[in-house]
Amino acid sequence: MTTNGSTAERSGVEVRLEDLERRYGTTTALDGLTLTLSPGELVALLGPSGCGKTTALRLLAGLEEADSGRVIIAGKDVTNVPANRRDIGMVFQAYSLFPHMTARQNVEFGLQLHDVDSAERRERAREVLDLVGLAAHANKFAHQMSGGQQQRVALARALAIRPKVLLLDEPLSALDAKVRSRLRDEIRRVQLEVGITTLFVTHDQEEALAIADRVGVMQAGRLEQLGPPTEIYSRPATPFVAEFVGLTNRMQGQVRGGSVEVLGARLPLVDPQVADGPAIALVRPEAVSVTSDGAAQSGPLVGTVIAVAFLGAVSRVTVDLDGTPVLAQMPTSAAADIPAGTRVRLTLRPDPVLIQREEATAVPA
Repeated sequence: MTTNGSTAERSGVEVRLEDLERRYGTTTALDGLTLTLSPGELVALLGPSGCGKTTALRLLAGLEEADSGRVIIAGKDVTNVPANRRDIGMVFQAYSLFPHMTARQNVEFGLQLHDVDSAERRERAREVLDLVGLAAHANKFAHQMSGGQQQRVALARALAIRPKVLLLDEPLSALDAKVRSRLRDEIRRVQLEVGITTLFVTHDQEEALAIADRVGVMQAGRLEQLGPPTEIYSRPATPFVAEFVGLTNRMQGQVRGGSVEVLGARLPLVDPQVADGPAIALVRPEAVSVTSDGAAQSGPLVGTVIAVAFLGAVSRVTVDLDGTPVLAQMPTSAAADIPAGTRVRLTLRPDPVLIQREEATAVPA
């Protein structure tokens, strides 16, 4: 994962979204969104469909008008400035390349619209195609290139105009998993090399966590949490963030004196000030350890393996604890020793956990 410290110098501009609101009839797409992108920073907006992330990007781009609030780029209020005068480069899910043009001609076309002379157009096109690793494919047409190569051309076209801000709207979702992972890393390399301030919109948590300096998790038009990827994952601010980013076990527990007791194990709380009483503890699968215990017949943390999902270097093990399925994540080499039907004992690592009470009231203490 790349962090802010991975680049010595940033040359981008600051971008501020200030109290943006956008409504479509009775539906509120953005409910007072405020977000600042530091110069050269890549911020990923992550959330389910309809959370407002794409609306935020479109308001920044000038493709839609906000009902209220402001958009500030490099200290200038551009709220009422047309899209074609905001100096923004955009890459969408659809490549939108002209099929009758080569890669070089596609890149040059955007420069032609900006009245760049022909010699400068050729030089810039050569530079950006080299930057995205397509110098050898400059004279190929779209149908002669793979999906990943076409998306690189779209990225080169966006960068060729030397914009102040780069917007990426789910640019990888049309690609297969292996190409998506490789191109994701390539986009990050290019973004760091150019030093451009970038807003990346995605519903894919792995993409957001892997590529961003900071991740903003959105729900119902609001930011639930904004922070570095490691913080978003390991210290989620709300139950929604905990359940949306990564897998989470929901385990019945009892809060007492700043910690929660879950199946005989006492776990610290992210917020130790919560009131005592029944609650649902949100426990990550990697915080659950599994050991084979053929001699154990009962106990609150003793159960039976009901499924083992192979995920490569790691496997996800589902254990039935008296009718409650619990997920554990472990090295595949260890999971091979506990096939379905194996009696096992679980151990909960004492990581700080969030609790949720909305549904706990319906569960007897």
